Amino acid sequence: MTAIDIDAAQRARLPRQIPYIVGNEGCERFSFYGMRNILTPFLVTSLLMYLPEAERPGAAKDVFHTFVIGVYFFPLLGGWLADRWFGKYRTVLWLSLVYCVGHLCLALFEHSVAGFYTGLALIALGAGGIKPCVAAFVGDQFDESNRHLAKVVFDAFYWMINVGSFLASLLMPFFLHRYGAAVAFGIPGALMFVATLVFWHGRRHYVMLPPTGNDPHGFTKVVLTALLARASGQGRPGLTVAVVATCLALASLALAPTLGIVAALCLAFVCLLGGVGIGTRMQLERARGAHPDEAVDGVGAVLRVLLVFALVTPFWSLFDQKASTWVLQANAMTMPEWLHPAQMQAINPALVLLLIPFNNLVLFPLLRRAGIEPTALRRMTTGIALSAVAWVIVGAIQLAIDGGDPVFVAWQILPYVFLTMGEVLVSATGLEFAYSQAPPSMKGTLMSFWTLSVTVGNLWVLLANAGVRNEMVLAGIAGTGIGTTAFQMFFFAAFAAVAALAFGLYARRYREMDYYRSA
Repeated sequence: MTAIDIDAAQRARLPRQIPYIVGNEGCERFSFYGMRNILTPFLVTSLLMYLPEAERPGAAKDVFHTFVIGVYFFPLLGGWLADRWFGKYRTVLWLSLVYCVGHLCLALFEHSVAGFYTGLALIALGAGGIKPCVAAFVGDQFDESNRHLAKVVFDAFYWMINVGSFLASLLMPFFLHRYGAAVAFGIPGALMFVATLVFWHGRRHYVMLPPTGNDPHGFTKVVLTALLARASGQGRPGLTVAVVATCLALASLALAPTLGIVAALCLAFVCLLGGVGIGTRMQLERARGAHPDEAVDGVGAVLRVLLVFALVTPFWSLFDQKASTWVLQANAMTMPEWLHPAQMQAINPALVLLLIPFNNLVLFPLLRRAGIEPTALRRMTTGIALSAVAWVIVGAIQLAIDGGDPVFVAWQILPYVFLTMGEVLVSATGLEFAYSQAPPSMKGTLMSFWTLSVTVGNLWVLLANAGVRNEMVLAGIAGTGIGTTAFQMFFFAAFAAVAALAFGLYARRYREMDYYRSA
């Protein structure tokens, strides 16, 4: 770097429009976590009262994780709309209004299953659709002259997410208990409306990159060319893999009666995406000539990143259960009368607010002085491993509960510490990593694939829940001498440990790219 470059980097300032986006995110995250963190207890104690009491916790977990699957599946739609048609700003603004209507439905239809589920569907569409666009929109406000500030802003972005989550986790269970569902779901709706106004108010200051439209060298076009192209004297093994994956995807739809239509569709999409991705990788070089080298290399970069995202999915299967499995566990623990089990979730964002500055100001500088560079992939590997440790601890707590011992709820703080450290290293890091690895025409799309990893993580939870309803599986678990819930906890811990090992091995040979726009 020249002296001129160094001077320019030192003089770079934070873009003036960033506070509007960060403020919008804080309000939006309060609205989302405010409704999400009371969803499981509301379902168990109110909406699912028509079910036998023993079935309500399992049904509530299924509804919760199905909702989360939807939230993190719709980023695919939002990313596509933003990249190809409307741009990120208009996509965020319009889907935010859909989001507001969804909150309104929750507040109005607390006693109507159909009305309440309609609200959940609209929130899934709105929250999921804007998710990749807002994160990518943050990155668009930077160029090469101030990109060193982007990581600080992504951390601030994530910090604001957890300010909203912390306040919502403390307050909404109290409002649900004291004032009922209409008020408890109405307050997050009001905050979402404020978030939309804040975002709209900054419209004159944003850098708005235009959508690419129908790009003849876009991701889908390159993939189709690679799969269909013929090479002299060679077959098309990649196309065969894609066709087999398509057949498996169609066959997985037959599981809808067991898993539910949302989970079956998600499983079908994962099969299709995985098969097409592997097949394209096998034949990608055949697209050269028909498309520019930059387009082909961009698709190759996306496919490499998708494998990284796939290896992160076990982490999300552990993390999102803090709002379902861990809340249900807290219900069975002893606690003060003033504490509601769902409020334990406030520990997570409170720790995030402490750990992000601790990592940036203390831990990472110490590691660098010791000659260890905490790269994005190293941080993510460690984060997945820490989540496994958290679930070993929570499994041990469950064994004590199953043994009949009274266990004070404060013991859950320990697994929350490990899980939250894992979250900071995986989630906050993954946002910036996903943006930096995405070619300009595919940033919204690749950010949506990052959020799709959360969908797949919750799919693993639904598959595990469906598995323990099988009599043969239950008999096998009984043979271990431990309860079903504890067995599942140790299973997920092992799942994450294996994923951390595989992620670390792949990260060692992954070549990072740099796709920030020019100054």
